[in-house]
Amino acid sequence: MLFSELKCKDVINMKDCRKLGRVCDLEFDECKGCICKIMVPGENRFLNFLRCEPEIEIPYKDICQIGPEVILVDIRC
Repeated sequence: MLFSELKCKDVINMKDCRKLGRVCDLEFDECKGCICKIMVPGENRFLNFLRCEPEIEIPYKDICQIGPEVILVDIRC
């Protein structure tokens, strides 16, 4: 899967069925050749130019399923 395909998917938290946003970045371990975590913009992603909200970092182990349109994760926010 390409990153361009991954960043078009909605990230949904299975704990509360809340949409967290879309993937904006990822952390890649170049030695192991695997993804360590994905990043989703903070809650006020539309106002990022006014206020710097931290990104939500989701470890790869917390990703439950990557489907055709969504990524299901199991995290506490």
